[in-house]
Amino acid sequence: MIEMDRIDVGEVISAHPYVGVILERLQASGHEAVLIGGVVRDGLQLRMGRPVVFPPEDVDIATSALPEEIRAVFSDRQIVGLGEDFGVLLIVGPDGRSYEVATYRTEGEYDGRRPGRVELVRDLAGDVARRDLTINGLAATTDGTVIDLVGGVDDLVSSCIRAIGDPAVRFAEDYLRMLRAVRFACQVDGRIAEETADAIAANAERILAISNERIGEELVRILRTPRAAKGLRLMDELGLLEPILPELTACKGVPQPEEYHPEGDVFVHTLAAVEAADRFVRDPIVKLAVVLHDIGKPAALERSGGENMGGHCAIGSRKAKEVGRRLRLSRSEIFRLHYFVRQHMRIADFPEMGRGKQVRFVSEGEDRKAPRLRDRFSLFFQLLQVLIADCEASAHRASGWAPILAETLKVTEHIDRVCGLQRAREMIDGHALMALGLKPGPQLGELLGILHDRILAGQVATSEEAIAEAKKLIDEGVGETFENP
Repeated sequence: MIEMDRIDVGEVISAHPYVGVILERLQASGHEAVLIGGVVRDGLQLRMGRPVVFPPEDVDIATSALPEEIRAVFSDRQIVGLGEDFGVLLIVGPDGRSYEVATYRTEGEYDGRRPGRVELVRDLAGDVARRDLTINGLAATTDGTVIDLVGGVDDLVSSCIRAIGDPAVRFAEDYLRMLRAVRFACQVDGRIAEETADAIAANAERILAISNERIGEELVRILRTPRAAKGLRLMDELGLLEPILPELTACKGVPQPEEYHPEGDVFVHTLAAVEAADRFVRDPIVKLAVVLHDIGKPAALERSGGENMGGHCAIGSRKAKEVGRRLRLSRSEIFRLHYFVRQHMRIADFPEMGRGKQVRFVSEGEDRKAPRLRDRFSLFFQLLQVLIADCEASAHRASGWAPILAETLKVTEHIDRVCGLQRAREMIDGHALMALGLKPGPQLGELLGILHDRILAGQVATSEEAIAEAKKLIDEGVGETFENP
C-alpha cells in the first residue's frame, strides 16, 4: 500500500536548505506555514513511482503571516517585495538563493486574466479554494504530512484533472487555466474530469483573452512533456487548438498520396509524427517544428490547383516564423523553427549531395567548442530528429531516415579527418582572391564557394593549394564565369 499522506520533506530541504529554516521560524513565531502546490503534488507522485523530477527547482511556501509579520520574523535577511500587494515576498537565504513566501489570500473581480482584488487571509482553506486544479491544491506541513482540502490526492491517484469548485468559475478567473488543465493531463497521463472538460469546451474561444506570451509559454510546457500528441488531441477535442494554432487545424482534410501516407490526411500525419517525436525528442522547439512541418501543404496544394504540394517547405517555414512571433518565442527559437520547417525535405537528399555540400549542411551553426558530436552540430542533428519523426509517421519509417543517419556519421567523421567549414574559410577567403586581382561581386563569391567545397571534400588541404587552385580556376575561366585579371 502506497503511503499517500506524507511527502519526503527531508529531500526537499537537502536541495533547498533554507526552506526548512523558513518553515520552522514562521511556526516558532506563532504562524502557520506549509509547502504548497507542485512540490507536494510531485512528492506524492514520486511515492507512486511516477517519473518526476523531485525535488523541483521551485518550492512554494504559503503562510498565515502577513507581509509585515514575515519581514519581522526575517529581519536579519534581505527581503524583496516581489508582489507585496499580493502577499508575495522573496527571502534571500544565506546561500544567496531566493525563496518565495506568500501569505494566504483570496481573490476576486477577475477579468479572465488576473484578479482585480486580492485579500490577504489567515486560513489555508481560503487560499486553496482560489487555486486552479485539485492536484495543485495540496499542502504539506514541516514533517511532510499532506493536507488535502479538495480531494487532490484521490484525483492524483486516479490521474484525474479536476478544477477546484465550479470549473466555469475557475476558468473565468484566468482562461489560461484551461490550457494548464491540458498540460497536467499530459504530465500525469490522465483524463480531464467530464464537468471540467465541458467547461473548457464552453469557454475555449476565450483563450484569446490571454496574452500570446502566456499562451506560448504554456504550449511550450505541453510540448516539453512526453505526451505532446495527447495534448494536441485534447486541445482539438476541447476547441483550444483552432484559436491557438489555426495553421495546424487548416491541415484537416488535406489529402496526401496514399502510397506515402496511408495514415491519413496532413493533420492525422502531423499528430502521428508528434507522437513519434514524443518517444525521443526533448527540446520543445524541435517538437514544435514537428507540429508545424507540413503547415505549408494546404496553401501549396491550392496554388498548384490540387496537383501537388511542391514548395510547401518554403510556404510552411514562413508560416512557422509567423507562429513563432505570435507565440513570442525568442529570436533564436524562431530561427530554429524556421530552419527546421524549411529544410525538413532537403535533408532527405543528403546522401546524394556532394561531400562539400554535405559538410556545409552539417556545419550550419557549428559549435566547435562542444565536446559531443550532437552538440557540435546540434542544428543538423535536431533537423534529423524532425526527419525521423516525419518518416516514422509515414510509409517510409526507418527506410526514410536510416540512410541519412548513416551518411551523417560518415560526414562527421570526414569533418574530423579533413576540416570543417570554419577551417575552410580560414584557409582562403575573399581577401585572398582580391589579392589575385578579382573584384568584389558575384564572380568572387561563386569562386570562393567552389574552393570551399573542394576544401571540404578533401581535394585541397592547405592555403597554398587553395591559392593554386584559385589561380587555375581563374585561368580556366570556369565556364566563363570568371574574368582573368
